[in-house]
Amino acid sequence: MADIHSKEIRSYNMSRVKSKDTKPEMLVRKFLHKNGFRYRLHVKNLPGKPDIVLPKYKTVIFIHGCFWHGHENCKKASLPKTRTEWWTDKIGKNGENDQKAETILSNLGWKVIKIWECELKSNVFEKTLNKLLINIIPKHP
Repeated sequence: MADIHSKEIRSYNMSRVKSKDTKPEMLVRKFLHKNGFRYRLHVKNLPGKPDIVLPKYKTVIFIHGCFWHGHENCKKASLPKTRTEWWTDKIGKNGENDQKAETILSNLGWKVIKIWECELKSNVFEKTLNKLLINIIPKHP
């Protein structure tokens, strides 16, 4: 099925999609800061340009939109009914790039944490953020 928008309108719509400072990202940043963590944002010289970098803990955090990164079995990740093949390819490439960056970072000794947008919904975000703390600083035996 063809796109229902003209090329110009589609381009405009896509230009409005944020890649930085999204609501899920801001929620995690605010939580980390409140808990005493200091971090860097979108470090360009690290693979995948992680959303949050905690150099002190050699940890990076990626906050993925469920649609854009193809979160399996998630309602927010359903494909559009138009240009389905194009979207499947686009989202598939995003996933490949994510995996490549995570592998390189892990091989460089970084701890990689991935948080999905749906894990920050109001009914589960507290659990997700508390789990994040445990992943950054594991409890000592």
